[in-house]
Amino acid sequence: MVQPILWLILAAIHAMPALALFRPATLTTLYRLQPDNPLFLLMQHRAGLFFGVFVACLFAAFVPEGRRLAVLVVGISMVSFLLLYWQAGSPLPLRRIALVDLAGLPVWAGVAWLAFRQ
Repeated sequence: MVQPILWLILAAIHAMPALALFRPATLTTLYRLQPDNPLFLLMQHRAGLFFGVFVACLFAAFVPEGRRLAVLVVGISMVSFLLLYWQAGSPLPLRRIALVDLAGLPVWAGVAWLAFRQ
């Protein structure tokens, strides 16, 4: 019972950035990007990738066979961002995103341990 809850927490972490795929105005809210900025399209594409992470988390919550792959997908997303954030000198505008990912790491570590403990 605990695994689905942990996966749903990880899905919730990725829901807001994934929402920008369907509601592009979210990019302005989250990242202060205007639609005329050339990065807007790239960030909307990034939202599509976050949607994939979100779906992987939902899938893993209900289909145990998908959990190991989902651990890899979610881990690559969260850990790579945190490493890049740190390497870039921890830019203040991205701090909230980094804190959310950092808060999600123990949850991710828990599902990783549960998925690979055999």
